[in-house]
Amino acid sequence: MTARIAILDDDPVIRDLLSDAIKAAGMEPATYARADTFEAALRQQTPDVCLVDLGLPDRDGLAVVSRLALEGGAAIIIISGRGQVQDRITGLELGADDYVVKPFEPAEIVARIRARLRKAAPPQRARATFGPFTADFDRFTLTGPDGEQTFSQAEAEILRLFLDRPRRLLSRTEMQEALGGAASDSFDRAMDVRISRLRAKLGEDPKDPALIKTIYGAGYIFLGDVAWS
Repeated sequence: MTARIAILDDDPVIRDLLSDAIKAAGMEPATYARADTFEAALRQQTPDVCLVDLGLPDRDGLAVVSRLALEGGAAIIIISGRGQVQDRITGLELGADDYVVKPFEPAEIVARIRARLRKAAPPQRARATFGPFTADFDRFTLTGPDGEQTFSQAEAEILRLFLDRPRRLLSRTEMQEALGGAASDSFDRAMDVRISRLRAKLGEDPKDPALIKTIYGAGYIFLGDVAWS
């Protein structure tokens, strides 16, 4: 199936540049200049990857990223002229999967899209049950005592990492290598935030979590018993 790529950027030159590169790579682009038309289209069909500029005429791009991450299902790549470290950290904390600073090479964007698509490919084992929870990685949902909630693709990657390796200590280096991020303070901070969000969705006590334990100076360990289906 052809991958669908949504491009949200108010600059027509950048939209055309990205659209042409994505078409040449055998994927299907859809372009939007405003957040309102972009979000209206998303209500009809969820793309596989969203490329989001932060400088939009009708909405703060970070608000768009945050909403996309909460709804789950699509990978999010920020493409922005904001190159400060704090901007990158904020984007990743809000749920973006990647952050590219303008100017960029279209071939690099295509490569990053393909990397996200490989990670988002449906796994052979799509559902995991642990304790009172069931995680569905096809639907990006977590069902538990309080009902069903969604998780972002970034959160899904970390949750799956834990569920594939229960009761095993995972160092930050192992997690960085598995998730394909570059070692940096922003990557570490984004990972901490995503783990904190997962703990909240699991109803964990932040001072004494029962499932995702922090082993200070060593990494993390998931203490639940996991059954895949």
